[in-house]
Amino acid sequence: MSDSIKHECGIALLRLKKPLEFYKEKYGSAFYGIQKMYLLMEKQHNRGQDGAGFASIKLDVAPGERYISRVRSNETQAIQDVFAQINGRINEEMELHPEYADDVDLQKKNLPYVGELFLGHVRYGTFGKNSIESVHPFLRQNNWMHRNLIIAGNFNMTNVTELFNSLVELGQHPKEMTDTVTVMEKIGHFLDEEVTELYQDCKNNGLSKREASPVIAERLNVAKILKKASKGWDGGYAMAGLFGHGDAFVFRDPAGIRPAYYYEDEEIVVVASERPVIQTVFNVDFEKVQELQPGKALIIKKNGILTEEEIIPASIKKACSFERIYFSRGSDAEIYQERKALGKLVLPSVLSAIENDTDNTVFSYIPNTAETSFYGMVEAAQDFLNQRKNKFILDNRKTLTKEKLEEILSVKIRTEKIAIKDAKLRTFITEDSSRDDLVAHVYDVTYGVIKSTDNLVIIDDSIVRGTTLKMSILKMMDRLRPKRIVIVSSAPQIRYPDCYGIDMAKLEGLVAFKAALELLKEKNLYHIVDEVYKKCKAQENMRDAEIRNVVTEIYKPFLPQEISDKIASMLSSKELNAEVRIIFQSVENLHLACPKNLGDWYFTGDYPTAGGNRVVNKAFMNFYEGKDARAY
Repeated sequence: MSDSIKHECGIALLRLKKPLEFYKEKYGSAFYGIQKMYLLMEKQHNRGQDGAGFASIKLDVAPGERYISRVRSNETQAIQDVFAQINGRINEEMELHPEYADDVDLQKKNLPYVGELFLGHVRYGTFGKNSIESVHPFLRQNNWMHRNLIIAGNFNMTNVTELFNSLVELGQHPKEMTDTVTVMEKIGHFLDEEVTELYQDCKNNGLSKREASPVIAERLNVAKILKKASKGWDGGYAMAGLFGHGDAFVFRDPAGIRPAYYYEDEEIVVVASERPVIQTVFNVDFEKVQELQPGKALIIKKNGILTEEEIIPASIKKACSFERIYFSRGSDAEIYQERKALGKLVLPSVLSAIENDTDNTVFSYIPNTAETSFYGMVEAAQDFLNQRKNKFILDNRKTLTKEKLEEILSVKIRTEKIAIKDAKLRTFITEDSSRDDLVAHVYDVTYGVIKSTDNLVIIDDSIVRGTTLKMSILKMMDRLRPKRIVIVSSAPQIRYPDCYGIDMAKLEGLVAFKAALELLKEKNLYHIVDEVYKKCKAQENMRDAEIRNVVTEIYKPFLPQEISDKIASMLSSKELNAEVRIIFQSVENLHLACPKNLGDWYFTGDYPTAGGNRVVNKAFMNFYEGKDARAY
């Protein structure tokens, strides 16, 4: 994605099912869990670079011994900083106490972070300050072991204000109006309620407070707590939680918007946001890693028993398609094939744009995450060329010479590495004209491979704002003097904001929306903008379930190609010598390529939750009223 957007987060949960001595004997260290957590988080660093956090819980410790440890960082290299702090603390204690070296019991009792239950998080902040207080995991503390709660997640709620107010009605005084705080306090409230009920039952049966504690731990109904807490939640989420005594859960939204995968064997239970992370870190086969189903929670009791329980009935599955296009690592077996399919399916439109002239076309990609789609596009182009060769040979088989046949067979699709991002370059000057010049040099280009008669086809993951295209990529490509530059998006036009985790909260930042507005002006249809605003205002005080997305009416007068052509003209400039064309994937082809991830609201406006319709209408009203504000 050449346009930088903030997106997603990553979670990692690990439960060791054996005593720490087992891992010491088998793997050489009681720090096995910490080492695996480092790998689980580092392998998901693509999902979050604004911050990282780690929490651990020791099981069955004596009163007075510390059993919860947490460390967070918002440094530039946050994951490395977190584990540098962990290693520093452990090494310091080991140097002071050499007797810990071969004694696992002493290590567990005295060393921080050494335990059996771990939770990690890598963060992309969708909005707000990137302060350490915003970094997960969040901790809710209590002297009752069962009431300690640690939460981390990959989620955004569309109705934070409503959730906040419901906490106030419960008599709470939350410290912030953020989705993480409100979610944690909602779970915490019903956790307290459940513990109180269980204690009262123990008391009625003659148990002392101390005798009640293990009974509460055994009988605590995590699913019941989550069912009560999640009433009224609207958003996309995969959230993980740890309770102080050792229970844990991972809970996924009913539309399956945010991803979560897990694996269990006799030694561990592990959960992560991406399947290949688990495959790589624990060397397990694709088939053994399970997807947590929408609306369900994976619950790990203190005794190590794992269950998957329904919390909210699943709705129509709308798993985020951007996971497949861009966010998740392409090393996943399914995602790799899906990205190749995205490239293959867009080729017919590319051939039309270059008038089937593959002989005078160079294919490339930008950025590196578009490489897999590029492979698919080139494979399809080679198939097209082979078909053309075969037809020519069959039509001219009686007159073909050996030399001519060899010449025909030697022709191949031309591919080059055209653009290379200069990772060290920083646009540190804020004055507009100077900054624009710097932006134009973010990418280096390969000279000497493009002729003046060539088309240059560049495939990208998606085009969001078009800023990098206009200010950098097109200018750089034009220096190569091609006849025509064709920018290909493996994703459809992004027309609507996201409200479930991707930082696309404002309509006016989307180049497809800007193009539609320009077309409305040109066609004397701008009155539609006023009409859409009135319809948004009319729904402002309705319940979420009654609201519909009326912003779709902005796009209705135009075919997708009209909007693509307008985007091309908007991103071009008089300085460019080459003709510029922009091609987008169709929504239909997206669904063909990614059949298990049908969440497409940013392309179609078909939001998977009621709150999404409120958000898109609010985003439009903000635009119309000139408010530089988020819609959620």
